[in-house]
Amino acid sequence: MNSVLLYTAVTICTFVFMECVAWFAHKYVMHGFGWFLHRDHHTRDNTGFFEKNDSFFLVFAVPAIAFFITGTFTDHTFMLYIALGITLYGMAYFLVHDIFIHQRFKIFRNTDNWYLKGIRRAHKMHHKHLDKEDGECFGMLWVPMKYFTEAREIKN
Repeated sequence: MNSVLLYTAVTICTFVFMECVAWFAHKYVMHGFGWFLHRDHHTRDNTGFFEKNDSFFLVFAVPAIAFFITGTFTDHTFMLYIALGITLYGMAYFLVHDIFIHQRFKIFRNTDNWYLKGIRRAHKMHHKHLDKEDGECFGMLWVPMKYFTEAREIKN
C-alpha cells in the first residue's frame, strides 16, 4: 500500500474511532464523574455564550496537539494523520453539534435531509433528560435507526 493510501486510511479510521471515543466519553465521563461540567449543557443554567461543558474540547484537543507535535518532530509521520483524524472529528463535532443541532450560530436551521433530521432528533431525545441518569443516544454521527424513522415523519 502506498503512503498516500495508508495515511488516508489512518485519518479515516481515526475519525471513525473518535465517534466511539466521543460516545464513551459522553456516556461515562460527561454523564459520570464529569457531570459537574456537562450539567449546564442539559439544564441551560449558563447565562453566557459559553458553557462549562465547552471545557471538554480540551479532552480531545490535547491528544491531537500531542500527536501533531510528536509526528512533526520525530520519524512517526503517521501520528500527524492520527492528529488530523482527531481534528477533523472535532471540526465535525463543532459543525454538527454546536452549530447545526444547538444553533449557537443561527445558520443551517432547516433541512430536509433524512440523516441530519435523524441526528437532530436523537440529540433532542438525549436532551429530554435533565439529569445525568436515564440518558439515551450518546453518539453524534451514529444513532439508532429509530431516530431516522421518527425524523422522516416530522415536518421541519
